[in-house]
Order: sequence, then structure tokens, then C-alpha cells
Amino acid sequence: MREPLVISVPHSLGKPEAIRRLKSGLQRTRTEFSHLISVEQESWNGDELELQVRALGQSCQCKLTVFENQMRLEVLLPWLLAALTGKFAPVLRREAALMLEKK
Repeated sequence: MREPLVISVPHSLGKPEAIRRLKSGLQRTRTEFSHLISVEQESWNGDELELQVRALGQSCQCKLTVFENQMRLEVLLPWLLAALTGKFAPVLRREAALMLEKK
């Protein structure tokens, strides 16, 4: 079994505001990065989001959990993309932090 790529991003927003900003940021991502990734499924259950994302022709399972002072993203990458984990991690961390910063 593959190990997921795990990224934690701290915030000081509280859970409801962090969730609101992440939802808004995901909507923006769908339009601004549609040439790179597509969100095939998105399902919120309280403070957890399950995503099925397609990038570079490969499907990835993602789970995002929002806590009072951080968000945690777990991405299960297919073997082809797993080789590029070192390149994805900083980009995902930066984009998640930007989503939490935007009002």
C-alpha cells in the first residue's frame, strides 16, 4: 500500500472561517487551474472533504480535514505521480496557505 502525501498548514482562523475560505479557494482553483487539474468528485462532511482529482491524466484521492488551528491534506498519488512527490508537496502547501489567507 502506498503512503499518502501529507501536508499540514497552520492557521488562526477557527474551523468555520477556514472551511469557508477553503470552499471559496477550491472554486477558484477549478477555474484558474482547470488546464492542469480537474475535480471529479467533491464531498464535504462537516469539517472533512473527500476529493477525487485528475492531474496529468492520473486520478488522485484526497482527504482534507480542517481543525481549529490547522488543515491537514492527505493525497494518495498513483505511482506515476508519486515519483514527483518532492515537486508537488511545496506547491500544495503554498496553494493551501494562499486559500486560507484570501478573504
